[in-house]
Amino acid sequence: MAATRIRRAPEEARRAILQAAEELLVEGGLEAVSVRAVAKRIGMTDAGVAHHFGSRQDLLVALLRHGGRRIRGAVEEAVAGWADSQADINGLIRTIARVYDQGYAELAVALHAAGWEDPGAGFLEPVVQILHDTRTRVGRPGPLADTRLAVAALHQALALDAFYGAAFRRSAGISESAAKRPGPQRTWWANTLRTALGLPDD
Repeated sequence: MAATRIRRAPEEARRAILQAAEELLVEGGLEAVSVRAVAKRIGMTDAGVAHHFGSRQDLLVALLRHGGRRIRGAVEEAVAGWADSQADINGLIRTIARVYDQGYAELAVALHAAGWEDPGAGFLEPVVQILHDTRTRVGRPGPLADTRLAVAALHQALALDAFYGAAFRRSAGISESAAKRPGPQRTWWANTLRTALGLPDD
């Protein structure tokens, strides 16, 4: 007996496809995300998924952009109250890392390794601006370029940590059990970012 197919408006179908792809990514990693698996999960044909997103590569690129929007939204929410208080760098790092830990780091690394380049604007621009405004407010303005480089370094570290972190920590002589815990290194990054930008402690 054929599976029941569900009719959806185009935007609704795209949302359902991305949600299913994200669920598969979180549950089984990058290998679990395929056009067929997504179609099966939401009661759509393979051709229906391909109609909205094209090939698996196109679907993965759309999923990565979806992850970028999630990070940007979470970051904007996390920094919303900073203008009237100290910058919560530890909270910011946890916010970004939480999304990457759901498989988006693996997805980003795989797509970039395959030659894909993101033509869009930086989704961490709100972080750059709020950190730079905070620097100015506490009397340590410095060049905006320095703030951008600091945020880029943090972003790179968090993305790679979700993918290679434990192995890289072991290479520095950190024990097997300690290397599996990213918390201490994320704290180190928070302290380093505050020191580099002249920000007060949380």
